[in-house]
Amino acid sequence: MSVAKKCLAFTGLFEAELLVELMLRYWGHPLAANADFRNNLLEGACEALRSSIAGEQLMEDIPPKQMNFVAAVWYVEWSSLQDGVVERKKQRHKWLEMVRKAVPSCFCPLDRLS
Repeated sequence: MSVAKKCLAFTGLFEAELLVELMLRYWGHPLAANADFRNNLLEGACEALRSSIAGEQLMEDIPPKQMNFVAAVWYVEWSSLQDGVVERKKQRHKWLEMVRKAVPSCFCPLDRLS
């Protein structure tokens, strides 16, 4: 089973909601306290994982079948900021940078980790 499929299965668990909330709060996302935002982010991550399973390349450095949950959450937030004017854009970009720097192993192909 691919990483993307395993991660999609994970999204149905309470722990996925918890991980999204912890990611947002730990790295200081400005909308971390907004329950609707967190739920939409989780739903978007599910959709990104489904697209990856179908073979869509969402991120340059991650092969579709190797898309992981953290990268999917990151991708959804990054994508939302590409669509134009959004609330607290500068702070949200800072969050994206912090996540990527904190867990770089989530943003590369698995063969680079060995």
